[in-house]
Amino acid sequence: MFPAIPRFGRRRAFQGAALALAVFGLLVWALLPAEKSPEGKVIFSTGVERGVYERYGQLLQKAAARDLPDLRIRLRGSEGSQQNVERVATSKADFTIAAADAVDQYQRDGLPGADRLRGCVRLYDDYVQLVVAKDSPVRETADLQGRKVAVGQPASGVRLIAERVLRAAGLDPVRDIEPVSSGIGRATEQLERGDIDAFFWSGGLPTTIIREMSERVDIRLIPLGDLVDELHRQGGVSRYYRAAVMPADAYPAAQVGTPVPTLAVANLLVTTDRVDPALIEGLTRTVIDSRDHIGSQVHAAQLVDLRTAIYTDPLALHDGARHYYRSVKP
Repeated sequence: MFPAIPRFGRRRAFQGAALALAVFGLLVWALLPAEKSPEGKVIFSTGVERGVYERYGQLLQKAAARDLPDLRIRLRGSEGSQQNVERVATSKADFTIAAADAVDQYQRDGLPGADRLRGCVRLYDDYVQLVVAKDSPVRETADLQGRKVAVGQPASGVRLIAERVLRAAGLDPVRDIEPVSSGIGRATEQLERGDIDAFFWSGGLPTTIIREMSERVDIRLIPLGDLVDELHRQGGVSRYYRAAVMPADAYPAAQVGTPVPTLAVANLLVTTDRVDPALIEGLTRTVIDSRDHIGSQVHAAQLVDLRTAIYTDPLALHDGARHYYRSVKP
């Protein structure tokens, strides 16, 4: 028989074996290649100059440079949601921000690459804003009849929703008004000069260029919330519009302590199934982790919420984004 090992000796033997296993594990871990950070170059289609999409893209680019140092993001301005969706679907860009109604319209129209579109994050809501001079006789959308109105650039999300809002108010967007194809930068200048009577905008709150305008000249925001039922009766992509309220402090100089009923539509971070899942997972993580930092400069970004971020309707969630959400699920 083998001699019995004293209890003290057994304990030391076990401790020694455990230490040896720990050292071996550390050596194996050190020799294994580290998980590679996503790398390469991607194009991010943003929006009009001084709009919320453009500013959000600039700040996300900086956050990604910190979190994903081997990834290079090139920003490319656009007219807005409709052009953004087309660019991503046809491989002219890898990522973009677009309103849900513009995404759905692209899919309904069966345009090239529509079936390859995927969602990463539900971001924040755009608020529809109809702006007039304070002394304007326009009190509701129907009063725009016969007037010169900036309805956004042809490939913008603003144009898409402005035409639907006008129809909901009983106006033909071509015959009953004089439509002007101006983006937010030009439209604010035109209203200030008196070259137009009103302009539509759809963007996060507050939109800096409108806030700055309201502090220079007297403007008003026309309530739109009463049109939501008529919009829903239009069917199709109008289902994405919901009643909302612009808080009184969105544009204090214009609202004078009064909230404004309006319409809202969700924005999505959009990509395609062509993009590497590891890259999608990393960028999705950056979007969520940088919410507070970006939100300190783009107020709308504070509303990015991990609990609702996965709801990218009408788009299926990209596999890389799904992997991220599963990894942080409580």
